[in-house]
This record gives sequence, structure tokens and C-alpha cells, in this order.
Amino acid sequence: MSDKLLSFQFPDGASKPFPAGLTVRDILSQQLGEKALEGVLGVRVGDELLDLQSRPSTGGTVKPVYLKEDSPEARAFYRHSFSHILAQAVRRLYPTAKLAIGPATAEGFYYDFDVATPFTPEDLEAITTEMEKIIKENHSFERQNVSVEEAREILTKSGEEYKLELLNEFAGRGEEISFYKDGDFLDMCRGPHVRSTNVVRFFKLLEVAGAYWRGDEKRKMLQRIYGTAFLNKEDLKDYLWRLEEAKKRDHRRVGKDLDLFSINHEAVGSGLILWHPKGGLVRYLVEEHCKERHLNGGYDFVYTPHIGRAQLWETSGHLEFYKESMYAAIEIEGQEYYLKPMNCPFHVQIFKSSLRSYRDMPVRYAEWGTVYRFERSGTLHGLTRVRGFTQDDAHLFCRPDQMPEEIDRVLQFSIGLLRDFGLTDFHLFLSTRPEKRVGEESKWDAAEAALEGALKRSGLPYSINAGDGAFYGPKIDVQLKDAIGRGWQLSTIQFDFNLPERFDLSYIGEDGASHRPYMVHRALLGSMERFFAVLIEHHGGNFPVWLSPLQMMVLPITEKHQAYAREVEATLKAAGFRVVSDESNNTLNYRIRNAQNQKVPFMVVLGDREVEAKEISVRLRNGEPFAGKSIQELIDFAKEKVLAKTAI
Repeated sequence: MSDKLLSFQFPDGASKPFPAGLTVRDILSQQLGEKALEGVLGVRVGDELLDLQSRPSTGGTVKPVYLKEDSPEARAFYRHSFSHILAQAVRRLYPTAKLAIGPATAEGFYYDFDVATPFTPEDLEAITTEMEKIIKENHSFERQNVSVEEAREILTKSGEEYKLELLNEFAGRGEEISFYKDGDFLDMCRGPHVRSTNVVRFFKLLEVAGAYWRGDEKRKMLQRIYGTAFLNKEDLKDYLWRLEEAKKRDHRRVGKDLDLFSINHEAVGSGLILWHPKGGLVRYLVEEHCKERHLNGGYDFVYTPHIGRAQLWETSGHLEFYKESMYAAIEIEGQEYYLKPMNCPFHVQIFKSSLRSYRDMPVRYAEWGTVYRFERSGTLHGLTRVRGFTQDDAHLFCRPDQMPEEIDRVLQFSIGLLRDFGLTDFHLFLSTRPEKRVGEESKWDAAEAALEGALKRSGLPYSINAGDGAFYGPKIDVQLKDAIGRGWQLSTIQFDFNLPERFDLSYIGEDGASHRPYMVHRALLGSMERFFAVLIEHHGGNFPVWLSPLQMMVLPITEKHQAYAREVEATLKAAGFRVVSDESNNTLNYRIRNAQNQKVPFMVVLGDREVEAKEISVRLRNGEPFAGKSIQELIDFAKEKVLAKTAI
């Protein structure tokens, strides 16, 4: 036992020191009593999760983690245990498999293996059966703390080369080396784990994928098995449904089916998007709507170059702090230039281009600016992770006394704009000052107060991410939930105390003296590429009527109905709708199916009765009946949907 004391703060408000070296179980039983340990998996101390067998290395606020609450912390416990059970099952079935890493994730768990032959779907079935067997065997998870030398001996003997590499890193940090044993299986692991293998039983192995060791493309490709787990059968069933629904809505699949965009890896390059006419039309409609809202909101539009001199990026700090995400320099007439990773230094230069008075403030610059950032090929993912993208960027420069109103204004603007696209379920996050930061404390106080004040006045739910702000300022992140409950982070409102200092920004105050303005970075949709992916997946490709690339399709039943179909098409086009008439030789059912596959909101079917009565018959995309029979009734109904920005 060490003479060192660690101080812990408990849920009842008590604070007490304990000797270092005690387990979590020792501490909780002494402070809360043995009975209080019922249902407890472990604790969170600061940012660290510890099971009952672990020994805290630092003091802090103690938050017990209960299984029955099924909190994110509880899921981390039992999902990590499932990754351990997965490794145990693989080792039983494939004794020569080498183990790499197996953490819990926000959606489940995975484990990386080095095996001679890639796993197949049939292998996953066999592994699942073996995991179920291990769960029924109900082995206790037993933590064993060993020295570095003992750990090296164990891993060398078992040939665990990946674990040995990790051990060498841990040894350099002076960390405690722990193994967990259940049954005959032993694995070097930090934990945390549940008490035994049958604590939770509801899991599903999802897929196998290749994964480079340590994410390094120069290292060996391993086999990663993904899985998920939940406390009860209903939650697992719901998650698997959402997973299947997500596959149907995947923007890469829908984008191809609807001919919206493509990525030509060979001819153009990975992470670079080609917008096709239909996708380009949706993007145009989104941008034009947003730009009109910006003009009405008091923004000025600016346009800036795609490259800038090295000196600009040196002053901004990007070459010092962000160079690994920037592309190599381009030499032009002996000067180095860089593709821009961000728009902000250019907007700063526009602000600096003339003398500013307090009467000029606030200044709001907006730009749909295309930027370029290096992303490893393994991290690229459709439209959501790309190398070239266009941000709906804006930078606000204001006086300190204007700042609270500006934050209110931009937050309301952000939420209102997202609602225009059918996005309505929001949760906001305030990230506050980190330990290492720039800027005066009084400015941080004022900025954080303004941000939290705006969050409170918004009436929306919010959380505080203490210490998670950037070194140059606090921020608000707007996270939304899509139609199947997934979270997407889009809008950001970010204070910056750094660039005004680096570029020596100033304005002349009412007192005639020079003052430093507040600067706020702001992106509402984020990037057009990522937002388009969210829009596709939220609506499943069934865009609101105002955004649908093709709003109506006229379907004459036979050739003799085509003349009337052209009249109807012309009338609908004159009313402002995007409409085509399908006069192909395919059957009516085939053409209706084609319109449905293209997710056209309105299908106008014309036959003998419609021609004789000069009426129409309308099928709606959502299958609901449409009672109207005149063209004008369709026009009026469709215009209502366009104005309301709703889908059908």
C-alpha cells in the first residue's frame, strides 16, 4: 500500500482521501457500504472508466456506473466485455490467430485479428455460436496486474507481436500493465469489464472489414470484426432495424440510383466529387435559398482565391498547427503558395483592407468557399469525408457590446435555416475553455456567457463539453438527429481570439482609440458535400417537393394520349414546375415504377377518360390518395407543398 493519498468526491457531496493502490471496490465499500455495490459495474473518475477491480491512479469526482441505467458509460463496460468474448471465441476456433486491439465504440465494439485466411460470413456464424457458448459458461472477468517484464514474458511466449508493440509503448509511459482472464482465456487489456460473461446476452456480429494495424497504410492489413450489443432484446432489434434502414438510405447508394453525383477515383482522384445535373440542381436550390436568407440577414458576400502565399498561412498559424492537413506547396515565380484549407485568413484580409469605425460594426462576410484538406484514403467516405469541399462559411466581426446579440442572431439563423430543409430534432453543445488557450480570461468569460445565454434563450436542449473548446475560443456545435435517430454535427459557431491578434485587427472606437474586434467563425450547413449526404439520408432520397430534381412526370397510357400529355406538361411547366412526359414504348406499369424509383413526387396518368374530360389522374409518391382531377387543383396543391417546403 502506498503512502500517497488520493482525494475523491462522492455523489452525496462527501469528499475523502484514500490511500493509493486501493481498488474501486475497496473505495466504494468503505464509503458507501457493501450493499451499495449491487448493480454497480464500476465508476467514472474524471474521463476514466474503471471497473470494480481497477485501481484509480488519480483522484476526482466519482460517478458510479449502474448496469440497469444502460447509460453510455454502462454500454462502454459491457461492449468492451463483448469484444473480449469475441477474441476468446476466435482464439478457440482459430488457435493461431494473433490479437491486436478490441475497444468498445459508440455503436458497439470490434476486435482486430491477424489470421492466415480472411473471415467469411460463415465464419461469423461459427464465432457467434462460440460466443453464445462462452456467455452461458459464465466465466468471471479477473484482473491481473503484472510488471512490464512479466507481461513481456507472457506475450512473447504466446507470440502476441501486436500486444508486445503496445506493451513497449505502455512501458515508456510508466502505465500499470493489466491482463484480464475469463476461463482459459487471457488478454492484455486496460478494461473496464463487467463482472462475468453472462451479465448481458444480446449481441450481433455485423461484418468483417480490413483494417491496417494502427491505421497505417504501410503496416499489415488485419481482419476487423464489428459487432454491437445492448442490454435488452428490444433495443438490439431496434438498432438492427435502423442499421438496415441506414443501408437503404446510404447517400452513396441513393446518389448512384438517382444519378446525383459520382467519384471517379481513377480519372479524377479520391475524395473529389463530380456533381451530376440532378445533384447540381438540388445543390443550386439549396445554395440560392441560403444566399437569399443571408442577404436578408445582413450578410455581405465575398469571394476569395483557392490559393494563398505561404506568408499568409504562416501568419494565421496554419503552417504551424495544421500543415499535415494541407497539400504540398505550389511554387509560382519563386514564391510558395498553398491550396487553402480554410477561408478565414482571406476574410480577415478583406476586413483589414480599410479603416473600420465602431459605426461599421458588425461586419458579416459570407462565402461559399471551396477548400482542400488532405485526408488519408482509408478515411474517405462518400460525401461525408472528402478532400475538396465547399463551406457555407461566414465570419463576423463585432464590438464587445454587440457580441451577445450577434450570437443570438446567428444561432437563431442557423436553427431556422436547418428547419427549412426538414431538419427539426436538435441538441446543442457548448465547448468551453481548454487548459491550454490564448486570449484574455475576461474575453473567455464574456464569450462563454454569451454562448450559454443564447443556448438558454433558444429553448433547445444543450450540454456543456467542459474544456473541449479550441485553444483560440469557445464554440457552439449544433447536432441534429435524422429520420432514423442518428446524430449529425453540422453548424458551428466558433469564437476566435487568435486571428485578430495574429493579424492585428482593429477598429476605431467611439473614444477615438483603436480596439480589437471580436471574431466569430460560423458555418451553418457545414460543407455542401456533407450536408447533401445528410439531406439524402434524412429524406431517403424523397426530397421535399421544392428540392426534388424532377417534381412531376406525365404518363400517357398509349400513343393516342400523348398529344394531351404534352398540353398538360406545358401547363405545369408554365406554372413553374420541373416536369417531363414519359412517352417511351415501355408499359405503363414499367414507367410508373421508373417514376417511383426516381422518387418523383407527382405522377400524372392520362388515359381515355382524362383526355375526354380534360382532367388528370394523379398518383402521389407517398401512396396517399389525391382527390383532385383538374390541372389547377394539382398546381394549387403542389404549390402549397413547395411554399411549406414539405415532402409527400
